Amino acid sequence: MTTIPVPRTESRDASYEVIVGRGVGERLPALLGERCPAHVYAVITDSRVAPLYGERTLAALEAAGLTARLFSFPAGEWNKVRDTWADLCDRMIAAGIGRDAAVVALGGGVAGDLGGFVAATLHRGIPYVQVPTTVLAMVDASVGGKTGIDLPAGKNLVGAFHAPRFVLADIDTLGTLPRNQIASGCAEAIKHGVVADAAYADEVGRGAAACLARALEALGPIVERSIRIKGAVVAADERDHGRRQILNFGHTVAHAVEARSGYALLHGEAVAIGMVVEATLAETLGVARAGTRRRVLELVERYELPCTIPETVATEDLLDAMRVDKKVRAGAVRFALPAAIGEMAHSADGAWTVEVDPPEIRAALEASR
Repeated sequence: MTTIPVPRTESRDASYEVIVGRGVGERLPALLGERCPAHVYAVITDSRVAPLYGERTLAALEAAGLTARLFSFPAGEWNKVRDTWADLCDRMIAAGIGRDAAVVALGGGVAGDLGGFVAATLHRGIPYVQVPTTVLAMVDASVGGKTGIDLPAGKNLVGAFHAPRFVLADIDTLGTLPRNQIASGCAEAIKHGVVADAAYADEVGRGAAACLARALEALGPIVERSIRIKGAVVAADERDHGRRQILNFGHTVAHAVEARSGYALLHGEAVAIGMVVEATLAETLGVARAGTRRRVLELVERYELPCTIPETVATEDLLDAMRVDKKVRAGAVRFALPAAIGEMAHSADGAWTVEVDPPEIRAALEASR
């Protein structure tokens, strides 16, 4: 078991830890009692995870003398919307979930984002914990305190910063994931290497075959290192005003592709496409060293991830989606772009994102089909 601290610069008394290791899920009841005491626990998960881990988690909590209720919702990013959030809130209120309750967000990135947003908003905010069960949720979605839902206009446009009391990442849960879900999560690990640690990017690349084969001894160190990288970035910029924006590499394009494709791609698959497109853009603009795009493409291909924009998604639709991206400032689309593997670019004003004109964005999109 490894414990990774995530200090909170704005609320140091509410700093939290990510506990990661094999079999650590068994410690959930004890950790809840110690770090997140509550009258009742609302376990929020989706319809895929509920039969795998939902009932098991509920039984473990009740066996430890804790009161718990299970609330599931239909699986899929397309269900991370206002109607699902409202339905969960209504059902929890009807079940008597009050301000003395806490949420356990159990599952992948959607369950974490949605469960966290319910916790952030119900009764004006109640405590919660993250129990991620996918690579993507462990290395990215569960760390950092961002919660939210999607709108028809785009992804994660409504949300709140709401830090968990702790994160519990049991590597053993990754053994049930299909190959494409492993690859999707590792796309975020590739991103962490590109934005912060070239040696780690190489490590993620070398581990591709073992990770895709669900070798937990290979996945464990990658999950742990990614959590450390993201935790350090988040701790220095909790509210996403500065360097934390480097974690958006690949995501401006990815969120547009996801939204305009009707979420036909897994999040990590869209991120893989986005990283290739944005690395192309970085080289074209002279921001990145020659060879950066090629290396990003090699890493993406090692995990058998897509690297081109689907033909069914029109370039103009993607541009429209990017215009409502959270990084837009004064009407201009901005990107987190690499200067090299392991190093991110600064713009002329010292920001960690770079403003790019629509014709240049359009050209990079068309070159990536």
